[in-house]
Amino acid sequence: MSRRVVVERPGRFRVVQGERPAPGPGEALVKVAAAGLCGSDRELYDGARPAGFAGYPVTPGHEWSGTVEAVGPGADPDLVGAKVVGEGYRGCGRCPYCRNGAPNLCSGGYDETGFTRAGAFADHLLIPARLLHVLPEGADLRAAALLEPAAVMAAATRLAALRPGETAAVVGAGTLGMLALQYLAAASPSRLVAVDPRTERAGPALAAGATAVHPPGEAAEGAFDVVVETAGATGTAHAAVALARRGGRVVLTGIPADPADAVPTTLLVTRALSLHTVFGAGPADWAYAVRAFGSGVLRPAALITHELPLDDYERALKLSASPDAGKVLLRPDPQEI
Repeated sequence: MSRRVVVERPGRFRVVQGERPAPGPGEALVKVAAAGLCGSDRELYDGARPAGFAGYPVTPGHEWSGTVEAVGPGADPDLVGAKVVGEGYRGCGRCPYCRNGAPNLCSGGYDETGFTRAGAFADHLLIPARLLHVLPEGADLRAAALLEPAAVMAAATRLAALRPGETAAVVGAGTLGMLALQYLAAASPSRLVAVDPRTERAGPALAAGATAVHPPGEAAEGAFDVVVETAGATGTAHAAVALARRGGRVVLTGIPADPADAVPTTLLVTRALSLHTVFGAGPADWAYAVRAFGSGVLRPAALITHELPLDDYERALKLSASPDAGKVLLRPDPQEI
């Protein structure tokens, strides 16, 4: 048998039990080891996702890890038994964006595991085998559940292209910010500053590689070669641009709730800044994150603060919004890891 969380409509869910699903052509059946919660999962439950970016009823869960139990016709049989993570975007594979390695921008429309397709808040997940990334044999599957946000931050830090000896700042010290700090620290910056109003985030940020942690308004403006914004809060995009030096690079990853929240165009132009944005991650970003994880550059296990059974989905959802929580995991079978 196999259980799954089903959000029937905003604010209403149930845990459903049924037969273990069988993989179809080109599919893999993954036994879920761990699945993480993030702000977009809360948006899904609250009904706050933008139009077209959710489909109800749906099983959430886009951050996950697990072990392949079976594959369908046409999928590589050697995948059975492998520890894996998987891309979420179900691109058409035919449009120019997909052909260029960006299924997250597919012109066929938005389609993603955990939002429009059944996700990993379940005992089992069906997924196209082509989307899987195989982990090293001894990989920690708890930590690997964070490789989806790590892939997004891989996209951001690859665009930032930090060079050794440059200075960098990360705005926001949540899960995304901590992962960005780990990537940037590996590039040997001369200074790496985290900016966050929560004093309790200072210790984890320093452990992730920051050389200093400042509340908003205290980091020197116009002082950083690279700035990565990860918070998506009101004013954080503006703050990120203000921190960048002349000729610097800024990468925005957060989506503020207020659509009127704007970046300062005057600073962009007068400082000749390069501004990049990130929406999700493509296959190359996933490959980058998996390599960083396998080599030890990326250390996501330290970001996990809570692990709950699948039936505690509602409690996990509330915990994930707590200022004291880091990454919250659902563990369908706690004995599996």
